[in-house]
Amino acid sequence: MKERWSRLSIKARLIFWYTTVLMIVLAINGVVILALLQNRRYADLDRQLREDMEVTEQMIEVGGKDTLVWWADHHHDDEDAGSGIMVEAWDQQGNLRLRRDSPGIGNLPNRPQFGVPRPSFASVTTSRGISARVVTWPYSINGLPLIIRTARSEEKIKQELAQVLLVMVLAFPFAAGFAGIGGYILAGRVLAPINRIIERAKRISAERLSERLPVDNPADELGQLADVLNDTFARLDRSFRELRRFTSDASHELRTPLTAIRSVGEVGLRTSNNEKAYRDTISSMLEEVDSLSRMVEDLLTLSRADSGAVQLRQERVNLEDLAREVLDYLGVLAEEKRQSLVMEVVESAGASADRGLLRHAIINLVDNAIKYSPPGSTVRIGVKAIRGCPVLEVIDAGPGISPEHRDHVFERFYRVDKARSKKTDGTGLGLAIAKWAVEANGGHIELETEEGAGSVFRVVLPA
Repeated sequence: MKERWSRLSIKARLIFWYTTVLMIVLAINGVVILALLQNRRYADLDRQLREDMEVTEQMIEVGGKDTLVWWADHHHDDEDAGSGIMVEAWDQQGNLRLRRDSPGIGNLPNRPQFGVPRPSFASVTTSRGISARVVTWPYSINGLPLIIRTARSEEKIKQELAQVLLVMVLAFPFAAGFAGIGGYILAGRVLAPINRIIERAKRISAERLSERLPVDNPADELGQLADVLNDTFARLDRSFRELRRFTSDASHELRTPLTAIRSVGEVGLRTSNNEKAYRDTISSMLEEVDSLSRMVEDLLTLSRADSGAVQLRQERVNLEDLAREVLDYLGVLAEEKRQSLVMEVVESAGASADRGLLRHAIINLVDNAIKYSPPGSTVRIGVKAIRGCPVLEVIDAGPGISPEHRDHVFERFYRVDKARSKKTDGTGLGLAIAKWAVEANGGHIELETEEGAGSVFRVVLPA
């Protein structure tokens, strides 16, 4: 049963539930109407029987030899007073003292029991198989205790209820049909936005991620679903564009050293005829291989970062010690450009981070500062705390970054046309790796720069 239900479409389920619920509501409504109608009719019948009690008490009197007779004075017509009423009077010995039959009702079953304190109502079946409503009550005439029963037929009430029930039963299939049609129309209107979403989604592919799903009503659930899917497509579109650009840039960057290696090798084979020339050729090729190896290593680092395969090893890191270690490591590069690396510690600060990953980020930032600072300048590394957060600043004396490039310098392979040219011998991945490494440790990098006045890369780690 569950498997069959799960195979049904949402439209079929909506029609089924709509029709079922409406039929249940109509059935309950019919039962309630029948119950109310029955209660109303029996209440009217019981009221008539109470009036019959009053009439009966006036009509019964003791005749000669203690016999009971039905009497009517000039205020009552016998036919009017007792029309449709059956009356019985029983004494304490269980003897029937008076019976006034009503045409078509027949005799009442059983004898009444004495000790009834007040009038009681009941439905019985007479000797003729007719349903009748009976009221039994104690009465006394001239000291003679009696039990009197008055009855009226229930057949008209039952016929009326049966007719109402028949109309409801006959109308039920028509109501079910209209409910099914209404459910079909309602389900069609409700699911129409989904059909439009499906048709549009079929046209979206990797080459057409710029298309978006239609949003008829942003406030309802379908509109919210379409918005979420559109946001997903937008993220996928950005990811695909970044992937294409990254692939294109990586191919271009990798092709350059490979072309250089091939060119140097071919020139060496054609022109070199001594050991020194061969050594120079091999040395140039090794330099290009070294550049290519660094680029491949950076690409592998970013690939592991994107896949989440890098496992962090959190430990307590002293930023001052880490900064001095980086300065010692890159001191040779600064000396080649006659630059000075200066350490400025405003306040000793420590952080909980992956030491190796954070060291990699700081090396890339300082290396970037050395590359783009002019010879003879000073690169400063500052350590301090801001609002309880450990901060490390790398301040260079480079050309700065113009406003249109500031939001892109952390993108992979992005280069500023003049200041970040190929002359700097960079891969265009250092800042991207630094940004990822800092964010992986829960921090962020801030950039303060002014064109022609250098740049400040500020690493802010969590307190």
